[in-house]
Amino acid sequence: MESLAVIDAAFWQGRRVFLTGHTGFKGGWLALWLQTMGAEVTGYALPPADGPSLFACANIADGLKKSVLADIRDSAALASAMAEAQPEVVLHLAAQPLVRRSYVDPVETYSTNVMGLVHLLEAVRKTPGVKAVVNVTSDKCYENKEWVWGYRESDPMGGHDPYSNSKGCSELVTSAYRNSFFQTPDGPALASARAGNVIGGGDWSADRLVPDILRAIDEGRPVSIRNPDAIRPWQHVLEPLAGYLMLAEKLVTQGHAFASGWNFGPSLSDTQPVEWIVRNICDLAGNGASWVLDSQKGPHEAHFLALECSKAHRELGWSPRWSLQTALEKIVEWHHAASLGMNLRQTSLNQITAYQKPQ
Repeated sequence: MESLAVIDAAFWQGRRVFLTGHTGFKGGWLALWLQTMGAEVTGYALPPADGPSLFACANIADGLKKSVLADIRDSAALASAMAEAQPEVVLHLAAQPLVRRSYVDPVETYSTNVMGLVHLLEAVRKTPGVKAVVNVTSDKCYENKEWVWGYRESDPMGGHDPYSNSKGCSELVTSAYRNSFFQTPDGPALASARAGNVIGGGDWSADRLVPDILRAIDEGRPVSIRNPDAIRPWQHVLEPLAGYLMLAEKLVTQGHAFASGWNFGPSLSDTQPVEWIVRNICDLAGNGASWVLDSQKGPHEAHFLALECSKAHRELGWSPRWSLQTALEKIVEWHHAASLGMNLRQTSLNQITAYQKPQ
């Protein structure tokens, strides 16, 4: 599963990057990766959630040029932070990322995922020197028709629940701003990136499958699963992050030719049901870990979801490096290091290095 291309560390050396969502799970891993390549990263995000976080455990703030703890919905604070950072590349990962939470607080979900993006793009318009913007959305942005094949970048946006719909809206906002404001040859090139269900060490979010499994195992109780037959495009968090980095580089070096939507998902063989994930993590964890079916009926969630990624493979040279089995092994390895009180920054950096080695 070796990628056709590699990340060009020299491109990122000294590059000014404005990264939103750096206190979150995906944003934390991306901040670390950018630090290893010498990028000058300004992070903008809410403070990390109460309890353990990758941001704290891996000391992510240590390698940042600046960490701004503020709300993406605060347009004045956002514009001020971006003006001070004077970035060349903007990577937008800040979001309300949970389907079930979007049912509880749809207003927060839309205001963060839609208007937060509008505020970001307005800040970009006011900041000279920005060359590339990557807006990270979700595989759930598509109108889900329970197809047995993957969604392509040209398929219509949709979303049944507020979270998924907000990501479809985010894609439409991206398209409108690209067509209306980001067409000049010397102006920013704006793209969107749609990833599958990302998993990895350092994710403690509520209502996410892998963190829920690991919490149950740590507490010595069976894992309670709502939808064991639901099929998702699982991938290690480093997989789409590699795609975002490759895409941003192309936007800077080749401009508007790459300013469009991009899918970053696993191979079809790694699009597996929830039960497969649970069984394999329980096997890797050992200690008699087991799971039970949660009989409580939850809100609607898609049954089958997959992405078709030949565009990224062909035009960016991106493809998955780690199999799903390897991804689960890396998660258990990271979780074991955390339970032993090891240096989690170094553990994370070691996994980033391992990911980039030829397979």
